[in-house]
Amino acid sequence: MRRQSTAADGRRRATVTDVARLAGVSTATVSRVLNRNYPVAQATRERVESAMRELGYVVNAHARALAGVSNRTVGIIVNEVVDPFYAYIARGVEREATLGGRLCLVCCTQGDPQRELAFVELMHERRADAVVVVGGSIADRAYTSELARRARELDADGSKLVLCGRPPLGEQVPTVSVEYDNEGGAFAITDHLLMQGHERILYLGGPPRLSTTRDRLAGHRRALGLRGVTPDPELIHPGAFSRGFGQRRMAELLRDGPEFTAVFAANDMVAAGAAQALEEAGLRVPKDISLVGYDDIPVAQEMRPKLTTVHVPLEEMGRQAVRLAVSGGDEDDWREPTTGALRLGTHIVVRDSVAPRATKGGRV
Repeated sequence: MRRQSTAADGRRRATVTDVARLAGVSTATVSRVLNRNYPVAQATRERVESAMRELGYVVNAHARALAGVSNRTVGIIVNEVVDPFYAYIARGVEREATLGGRLCLVCCTQGDPQRELAFVELMHERRADAVVVVGGSIADRAYTSELARRARELDADGSKLVLCGRPPLGEQVPTVSVEYDNEGGAFAITDHLLMQGHERILYLGGPPRLSTTRDRLAGHRRALGLRGVTPDPELIHPGAFSRGFGQRRMAELLRDGPEFTAVFAANDMVAAGAAQALEEAGLRVPKDISLVGYDDIPVAQEMRPKLTTVHVPLEEMGRQAVRLAVSGGDEDDWREPTTGALRLGTHIVVRDSVAPRATKGGRV
């Protein structure tokens, strides 16, 4: 026998059948009112909605989406769910999806491009309204070609692939995108260090094949060039976007690496690891070594001293990704119409981890 769903107070929850019976319509008509996917007379719609209110009927969007009877689903594909960068974007996606009555499904690739492609395919099979892929992409022609093919297939079925914080797949590929000024943020934070007299700036972290790393390094080098500072390859040390990498590599560089007076960590987690290694070596931030990060996640304010970093509007990126992809009919009247691409700004948040270059002390 099929179990009846019950509410928190022990009463049986109203079903679509109950709503249809009270409103004097078919269950198909109730479904059309709920999904807004077929014209329904205004009087009939009002009768159904009145019955829903009277019965306290609540739409189980999760069950409908997972059962495949509704496409009101948004998929988000991230590298790592415990990384705050991805977590805050995912929160923005989930909150915006919920406002539209959509289920949000989160998939984690662990950095594997083939898993990402497989998840895009899975979301296509689930008939998701949108599939949001988050974070930088690798420079691989076969991977890019395959992702573009899946974008076309999604588009043909009325869905969208959303590129969130990553480069486009080409002018002819039907995607929407939400970017942020990644290179501009790196330029600004490097210039901030240069204005404080630091020319020997160690760049630490970021997988070298990732588009995010390439953009941040480009902004860093552009700032050096405009200030007449020749980039030193010995000061560029890419690696994982992790606290562990920041701590390990900084400890190694303090033992036998090049001279530097400031560190530009590729993200705030790398900065936290670098700060730990500096403290263990008896060096003080910022008196001995200045330190900056990128992203402005909570750890930046938890560090002591608080970290100067680049603010990225992570949650807003997630919200805008959903708005761009599923805006049809869901936007409020006061909002400006959305387009297929959006670029959000970044800015420096100046805290306590940078000091003017000292003539003595540090690794100078």
